[in-house]
Amino acid sequence: MSTPGPSEGSRTPAAGWSAAQTRVLTAALELFATHGVSGTSLQMIAGAIGVTKAAVYHQFRTKEEIVLAVAELGLAELVEAVEAAEAESRRDRARDVLLAKVVDTAVRRRRETSVLRSDPVMVRFLGSHPPFQHLIERIYRLLIGEAAPERETRVRVAMLSAALGGGVSHPLVAGIDDETLTALLLQVTRGILGVEAADAADAAAAEAADDVDGQETSATLY
Repeated sequence: MSTPGPSEGSRTPAAGWSAAQTRVLTAALELFATHGVSGTSLQMIAGAIGVTKAAVYHQFRTKEEIVLAVAELGLAELVEAVEAAEAESRRDRARDVLLAKVVDTAVRRRRETSVLRSDPVMVRFLGSHPPFQHLIERIYRLLIGEAAPERETRVRVAMLSAALGGGVSHPLVAGIDDETLTALLLQVTRGILGVEAADAADAAAAEAADDVDGQETSATLY
């Protein structure tokens, strides 16, 4: 199977799918996770949901369209996380919002995360998919700012990416419940980025600013 390329008519990650299309995509995701994208046929997808291959073709014209749709579904919540973070006025708060939402999504959707990060066909597709590349650039800006990052910062962000991917799909964490794994991953990822000391300083500065504001308000009242 050739790697699907972006098409002008493709939906954005936020676009919705019909109930019938969602059934196809859910089955495809499970099969992709078990057999890989290349090892999954349209006939296998049709059999998994108890319909004919023609019925699958009625929802998606090609297997490539299904791969694209699965990728978009997997990225939809990541887009929402980035938009929520970008709405924050403070960079530290934006970073925390992004980390919390990304970790939560990765844990809740372990299967999708595993397919998106490890399947060779999916990796090649995302690597040449402009919307995905733009999304990654937005994430990097939220994590490391606009300026060219130091080498240590680049290494930390690379380690963060690896930790999220491996941290939800590795066999060692298979038996850990979602709530516990989410809390542990947040702790680890914050540690990788080295934000604990910075957060303590920011919190102290914010508290000092609040004290000054409170004193000024009191002075105004009296």
